[in-house]
Amino acid sequence: MCRSIKTLRPPALPEEATEDEVRAAALQYVRKVSGFRAPAEHNREVFERAVDAVAAATAELLDGLEVRGASRSGAAGRA
Repeated sequence: MCRSIKTLRPPALPEEATEDEVRAAALQYVRKVSGFRAPAEHNREVFERAVDAVAAATAELLDGLEVRGASRSGAAGRA
């Protein structure tokens, strides 16, 4: 669906994904799903809440994934 979103888990990303990378991926996803690059003022709040929710779900997913053969250094730097 969102081919331009980069993979955020090892081994594609040698180090842990940063909070900024997680948020950028979430923003790209919400843009794709909503069809809006930037929401109108009356949709801004719901758009931002969606980005926050997707970023949180993404961070939770990445924190819970076990990638065999990759070392886990913890979830420092991600909220």
